[in-house]
Amino acid sequence: MNYGYARCSTNESKQDIERQVRELKTAGAEEVFLEYEHGDSAIKEQLSLLLEQAQPGDSIYTLEVSRLARSTKQLCEIIETVKAKCLRLVIVGSITVDCSGGQIDPMTNAFIQLSGVFAELELRIIRERVRSGMANARAKGAKIGRPQTTADNIPAIFMRHYPSYKNGNLNVSEFARVCDMSRTTIYKYLELLEK
Repeated sequence: MNYGYARCSTNESKQDIERQVRELKTAGAEEVFLEYEHGDSAIKEQLSLLLEQAQPGDSIYTLEVSRLARSTKQLCEIIETVKAKCLRLVIVGSITVDCSGGQIDPMTNAFIQLSGVFAELELRIIRERVRSGMANARAKGAKIGRPQTTADNIPAIFMRHYPSYKNGNLNVSEFARVCDMSRTTIYKYLELLEK
């Protein structure tokens, strides 16, 4: 079986993962696992599920090493799993790590680890640029972070269902479900309205 793995750092409302899916299917992936998680996150549920589901001889396609991991340590752990399960890891347009025999040749191993080092370096450079940009914006007097929520900017969907909650037709859990919000967010908005 040929599996694909596509990952974005933020959810589908903020980042489009479809380009990755298209390219993975063009490369030969039959089933694509989608992940919305940061690259250096210790837990990537869909990647773990994919690695668990894959059987010896199966292939895993991804577009870049940085889609799998932004940490050299995590990448090495993934490669060890690929090797132990006798899988093929295909970085589309870059390299194929063929561990179907339970081994990895030294040159391929070195190349994939170097790719991991560069993915980690790229993440650190991005983070440093963001920190520098935020410090510059603060120095110019800009406010950093989410805008403060007030009673005037509570989302419309909350306000639409608020009367039903006030009339006792919805409890907090139901209110959170119909608004597609967490209970914590519902309580925050209720506190703002009922001061």
